[in-house]
Amino acid sequence: MLTHLAQIDLEDGVAATLENLPTLLRTIAHDPRVIGTSSLLDRGSLERRYCAIAIVRTTVRCACEYEWRDRVSFLAANVALRKTEMASLAYGGASDPAWSPVERSLIRLVDELHDTGRISDALRTELHRHWTDAEIVELLVIVGFYHAISFVVNGLGLQLESRARS
Repeated sequence: MLTHLAQIDLEDGVAATLENLPTLLRTIAHDPRVIGTSSLLDRGSLERRYCAIAIVRTTVRCACEYEWRDRVSFLAANVALRKTEMASLAYGGASDPAWSPVERSLIRLVDELHDTGRISDALRTELHRHWTDAEIVELLVIVGFYHAISFVVNGLGLQLESRARS
């Protein structure tokens, strides 16, 4: 498993900063091109809540406990997803009454992409009722990125960070 930074030639300050990052970020730091794209939660034009729902649902669907648990602790404090909503993302679906129509379409987007790699014409029409083309692209990128991160984490067998264990 790639988790050690000893083989990377870094300045002392950069190495010290990386040592304080979660294992995932330290691991992907082996390829500096990747580390720059490690977070999409605070960027873009979408509400953070929508990004959070997309990220949590994606990592749940990919069975990526490492990312899911990390996001649970972070998002509960920073984006105000309620415990019932987090449970719905893990065990429920778009039809759960906890969700607004916009959020239902977002959950359906994650699920369709996960199940088929595509979005249906009906869902595409629904998405356009809520978001611009640019925002839909941003959602697709977020879902795709966290799908890829889930593959990396699961493929490397990264263990939960001590701060994410419950």
